[in-house]
Amino acid sequence: MNNRKTAVTNKEFISQNAIWLILVVLIIVMSIANPKFLTANNLVTLLTGEACKGIIAFGIMFCILSKGIDISTGSAAAFVGVVAGALVQRSDYAQRIFGNFGATSIWIGILAGILIGIIIGVINGALIAYTHIPPFIATMGMQLILRALAKVVADRPVSNLPESFRYFGSGYAGPIPVIVIVFFVFFVISAILLTQTRFGKGVYAVGGNDNAARAAGINVEKTLVLTYAWCGICAAVAGICLAGRAGSIDPSSTGLNYEFDAIAAATVGGTSHTGGIARISGVLCGILILGVVNNGLVMMKVDDNMTNIVKGAIIIGSVVLDMRKNKKKI
Repeated sequence: MNNRKTAVTNKEFISQNAIWLILVVLIIVMSIANPKFLTANNLVTLLTGEACKGIIAFGIMFCILSKGIDISTGSAAAFVGVVAGALVQRSDYAQRIFGNFGATSIWIGILAGILIGIIIGVINGALIAYTHIPPFIATMGMQLILRALAKVVADRPVSNLPESFRYFGSGYAGPIPVIVIVFFVFFVISAILLTQTRFGKGVYAVGGNDNAARAAGINVEKTLVLTYAWCGICAAVAGICLAGRAGSIDPSSTGLNYEFDAIAAATVGGTSHTGGIARISGVLCGILILGVVNNGLVMMKVDDNMTNIVKGAIIIGSVVLDMRKNKKKI
């Protein structure tokens, strides 16, 4: 009897932590393939490279949890980066985007960027909640609008950003990149929102069954608007960090396809597209898995196309496993 209980317990442990076991196996494989993989410098490079996508993934996770999606986040990051960067450019820079205004404080630029992210999220959420437009269609339209607006605001890369603004993307706090600290801060905030607040419980309920959530007294429309507003904040912070990391921001290419990597990370991390199922630790692990794949294959000098094939296979496999798991529960 005890042996049977132990076997069940072990099976449950493996099932609940399978994604972390996969991450460990991937790290071992990459380390064997290239001994330089498991070095402090490379691990910092890995985290730095995935930080902005990870921040976006924490926001998109909430959207998927509510049985939605947001594919406008990459364009939102670019638009926010362009506006915030243009606001803080040095006043003596000959090619200032907003040439008629002096340089603003970096905090004004950052707050303006976050406010824009909130507005974008609120518009997305309101369209989805009150007009019942499918989330994919609503956010695809927003994606096109924001990328076009970024190009309208700046017809060239926004560059010559002050060091104080770049600090959030390329600065260090001791040996740790600030962008990695921002990434983990958003992980903690997301964990608290998801598990310790009425909002988080509301998102779970709406994703599980919106009619039941409404019957339980949850304001479904307000919950959806707040969900997409949070996703907008994540995209805005990612855009500011991207601008700081590169020292400039290109309205055409910055954040391009970041939303798909973020969706992939959330999906690989166990966030179910049927709604109502997600673990923030799983999303963190999903980000790290895709980061290990990206970084490891680059170190092995594998062609970009093959990297995308591997990532695509991982995503499809994750969704298939999720569907089979949910089918068993039914």
